[in-house]
Amino acid sequence: MEATIADSPKGQTWSGGGNQPFGSSYGKMMMWFFIMSDALTFSGFLGAYGLMRFKFLESWPIADEVFTHIPFIHGVYPMYYVAFMTFVLIFSSVTMVLAVDAGKQMKQGKVILYMGLTIIGGLIFLGSQAWEWKTFIKGSYGAVKLNDGKIIQFVDQTGHQVSLESFATTTTNERIRHTKSNGIWGMSEASLPSVTLEQVKEGFAKHPEISVRTELINLNTKEKTIVSRDEANKFLSNSTKVVQGANLKENEYGKTLFADFFFFITGFHGFHVLSGILINIIIFFNVIIGTYQRRGHYEMVEKVGLYWHFVDLVWVFVFTFFYLI
Repeated sequence: MEATIADSPKGQTWSGGGNQPFGSSYGKMMMWFFIMSDALTFSGFLGAYGLMRFKFLESWPIADEVFTHIPFIHGVYPMYYVAFMTFVLIFSSVTMVLAVDAGKQMKQGKVILYMGLTIIGGLIFLGSQAWEWKTFIKGSYGAVKLNDGKIIQFVDQTGHQVSLESFATTTTNERIRHTKSNGIWGMSEASLPSVTLEQVKEGFAKHPEISVRTELINLNTKEKTIVSRDEANKFLSNSTKVVQGANLKENEYGKTLFADFFFFITGFHGFHVLSGILINIIIFFNVIIGTYQRRGHYEMVEKVGLYWHFVDLVWVFVFTFFYLI
């Protein structure tokens, strides 16, 4: 006795078992599975970040003081450049929608145009993120690290942060950086700060208008705590080194955990953007040579579009967690 297998028409959803669930092809379903699994990964990363931020709520770096740079423009412009990056990425998602729509209408020229704009938008975003990393690593004002690992910063009479170079003394007997050919044999060290701890201490003593503020944040005013002159001197007596910029071990803006999460999560998202750009470029050239026009459909454009929309959506959450909250 032979088993009878119900065969449903192509494209019919779930009827008799169905060979195209939800009317989607195998490739589109696999893309959705990948997106769902990747969404869980990002959820875990952002959840861990949120947990640590809540744990250190009173000492977490203030985003408006960290991300204040615009290329070739000096000054304090909190969040402007990050907002520009976000706009570019969201706009690239719009052009991808237009490319998918043009593909459904079999308009090859418009697919080429809109996919080209999507790739350009992705490259602008990725370049902007690389520049932001460079600025974050380089630092803005510098700070001093204490024995317990905490960071203190320096402000003027108006409460605005000032750079260490603006008040530190200058000396001629600066220490030379150790390299493999100079100093301890076979060993090297990172770039030395532009000023030494002793220069900062001497400069602070000569500038009574300079004050010290700690990592501790007043949750009502959303500002860091400025201490008295006597307390400032006590902090400096327990200081260990000058910190300029941020890395996985030190962070002039405050908690090192902030820099760790920033590099990891934004770097992981940047890797997704890079992957999306490379895939888009491959599909873009296939569109140019007419591969999908001959096939009679542009499903590959639609599949890469799903991935690109996912990358854009993830950035909205990253932007909210790191820059807005």
